[in-house]
Amino acid sequence: MTPDEQPELLPGMVRATVKASQAKARATRAKKSAEAELATVDPVAKVLVDIPLAHLDRPFDYAVPAAMSEAARPGVRVKVRFAGQDVDGFVVRRAAGSDHPGRLAPLRRVVSAEPVLSPAVAELTADLAERYAGARADVLRLAVPARHATTEKEPTPPAPGPPARDAVAAELAWQGHDHAAPFLAHLADGGVPRAVWGAAPGTDWPLLLAHAVAATLASGRGSLICVPDGKDVDRVDGALSHVLGPGQHVTLTADAGPARRYRDFLAVSRGARRVVVGTRGASFAPVHDLGLVVIWDDGDDLHAEPRAPYPHTRETLLLRAEREGTAALVAGFARTVEAAYLLRTDWARELPPARALLRERVTVTVAGATDRDLDRDPHARATRMPGQVHEAVRAALADGPVLVQTPRAGYVLSLACERCRTPARCGHCQGPLALSGPTTPPSCRWCGTPAEAWACAECGHRGLRAPVLGDVRTGEELGRAFPKVRVRTSSGDQVLATVDGRPAIVVATPGAEPVAEGGYAAAVLLDTWLLLGRTDLRTEEEALRRWSNAVALVRPGGSAIAVGEPTHPALQALVRWDMAGFAARETAQRQEAHLPPASRLATISGEPGAVDDAVTLLAAPSTAEVLGPVEIGEQQSRVVIRVPRAQGQDLSRALGELQRIRSSRKLDAVRIQVDPQNL
Repeated sequence: MTPDEQPELLPGMVRATVKASQAKARATRAKKSAEAELATVDPVAKVLVDIPLAHLDRPFDYAVPAAMSEAARPGVRVKVRFAGQDVDGFVVRRAAGSDHPGRLAPLRRVVSAEPVLSPAVAELTADLAERYAGARADVLRLAVPARHATTEKEPTPPAPGPPARDAVAAELAWQGHDHAAPFLAHLADGGVPRAVWGAAPGTDWPLLLAHAVAATLASGRGSLICVPDGKDVDRVDGALSHVLGPGQHVTLTADAGPARRYRDFLAVSRGARRVVVGTRGASFAPVHDLGLVVIWDDGDDLHAEPRAPYPHTRETLLLRAEREGTAALVAGFARTVEAAYLLRTDWARELPPARALLRERVTVTVAGATDRDLDRDPHARATRMPGQVHEAVRAALADGPVLVQTPRAGYVLSLACERCRTPARCGHCQGPLALSGPTTPPSCRWCGTPAEAWACAECGHRGLRAPVLGDVRTGEELGRAFPKVRVRTSSGDQVLATVDGRPAIVVATPGAEPVAEGGYAAAVLLDTWLLLGRTDLRTEEEALRRWSNAVALVRPGGSAIAVGEPTHPALQALVRWDMAGFAARETAQRQEAHLPPASRLATISGEPGAVDDAVTLLAAPSTAEVLGPVEIGEQQSRVVIRVPRAQGQDLSRALGELQRIRSSRKLDAVRIQVDPQNL
């Protein structure tokens, strides 16, 4: 560079900087001008902000800038300014005006133009928030999965052409079930039948549900099936692929991972798939033209959402059926009192198996039930595994695998003095002693301290006995009794999904029973007294449900034997396979005692002072009964509020108003549950 060119260097740099600054300023002014210019059509967006505060649980009005008018459609995610910070929200609808007299804050930005909150699901979240006295933001978190931006950019492949319905195969699958043919025909014609189906033992229930879905799909409508866990999802997934063909449905489970779950959710939201099977979160799936909702095994506690506001899958689906005018099917081997109440009020019709089908499927007996059994084995009702059980297992092993259900997981979960039967306690914390294995000394289940030199505090005896055995110890004992037979366990974190059809003994805890190829030759139910010894409103109902689910895995023509009190009503219902009669009697007894489902219950729990304040502030219906408070733990108490079923909606509204008052005053938190699963 020559000296003559030096003077031009600085002015040139200045001119370039000035031009860049001017261009940036023009862009900023243009952006602000565009933001200031509102949309000409429906310039107001009603936004549900993601703030779980009860007193702020309503849509807020925001101005829609003209630049966002096309993208800010109902159902999309947006960012808005709220209480001095940017928060997420959903546009629920657009409006021409607002009731707010002042200037509206504009939308900050549209996070995604993908409408993920359908109008039907948006209304459903409002109903559930009111029904369970919760915040709508909490329900929205359950309804809409987290966004996965990369997945959202991918196009959804279209589904194959609609499958041809095989009416003959459907009739054969449902053969032996009264009123099944009219039910399927009604679905295929676009009707909305509502039924409670009690499946017979040994029924391939995923196949039957798949044919019901095929009938609904033939009418141009979608279907939604909710099951308790991933094992059931896999079974229904296989049945749907067999009946409908591949690519016609999606599965929605939490274990699928964020990318796959969001991809399948978008396939449903975009209308590319209209058949969904999944766990409790799938009950919110935005299925287009929904025609059928199904819940399998509605008594399973996995259907109860553990997060606020604690909705139950059954209630979610029944609300959808009412709101969207769909058919409904409440199905299972056992029957809950809620399902029986649907029949009692004529909301649904019964879809029962024929008695002839039940008689030929499985024979259920109770050890020591007859005088002949007691003559052969006088201790049949006193021992854990009487000779009758060993004979049944030995005979069944010649034909295939045998399922043994035991209520407890582990090795030896409790110990007692061999002489005086006093429970064995830890010398440090007074916790219960247990054995974790065959060669380990007893140790405390609370603090883990070994108790090698334990002696009974009552009689000084050092011998121990095991009143409660787990699945591992049970398998060990069966392995010694049948030394040439393979023994497998399924419980806890090591749950088997399936087992082959070779002779074996499978010891499993309730809910962890694997499906055997071709079905089990026999099933054994041990320690039935443990399930019946729970202190809960649903004790007998839950025990019968767990037993029936195990017996139902036995192949047609097989047998099952239970060890327990032969005269107990729950065991008698299992022997007769009279699930309908048991549920009807249980419902009648609860109605006489003013218990759910004949009444509506709610619980308020927390610190004693906070619970007392909540009861004082609650404007409950005049017919409400307040039971308690009672202590439920250290510095924790609970009250139960009961009203007649007709006043249930009033109670929910009163509890919702209580939540708003406490939220606005920033009072100590309490936990409110409407119709809790367990009490």
